[in-house]
Amino acid sequence: MKMIIAIVQDKDSQRLLTELVDHNFRATKLASTGGFLKSGNTTFMIGTDDYRVDKALEVIKKNCQSREQLVAPVSPMGGNADSYVPYPVEIQVGGATVFVLPIEQFLQF
Repeated sequence: MKMIIAIVQDKDSQRLLTELVDHNFRATKLASTGGFLKSGNTTFMIGTDDYRVDKALEVIKKNCQSREQLVAPVSPMGGNADSYVPYPVEIQVGGATVFVLPIEQFLQF
């Protein structure tokens, strides 16, 4: 048995949850916050049998594509203003960060 922990952008979370349910995966959905952009993320915890891991990863990959987004940089407060860029910068967001962990024991009460 494996535990899949998938961290996805909020924009992709509802579509991913619907697809996971459609493929008979049970998932726990947790609100989380990203570090770099401090934007909302959703963390999914999915417990599944070893033979279904590839299917779960396929569903995650299909529903969580990365995309470009414009971000306005924060002005430096007392730092070096020489390297400050005053216009929006395009960065890549979205996609999914996924961890697959072995489960030693699974209990349901």
